[in-house]
Amino acid sequence: MRQIKDALENPDAKKEDIITIFLALQRQNFCLTNNISNLVKNWPTPRLTTPVDPSKFGISSETKD
Repeated sequence: MRQIKDALENPDAKKEDIITIFLALQRQNFCLTNNISNLVKNWPTPRLTTPVDPSKFGISSETKD
C-alpha cells in the first residue's frame, strides 16, 4: 500500500497507470470476495450421528463433598 501511495503521489504518474492500478485492485477484490462467499456457503456443517435432546438444565460446575 505504501508503494502504491508513493507512486500515485509522484508527479510523473500518468492517469492511465492510476486507472490500471485501481481496475486491477477492483478485480482482485471481486475475486477474493466471491471466493470467500462461495467457501462460506459451501462449508460443510457437522452432523450428529445420533439425535440428542438439548439439556433442560445446562451444565453444572457444582460438586458434592
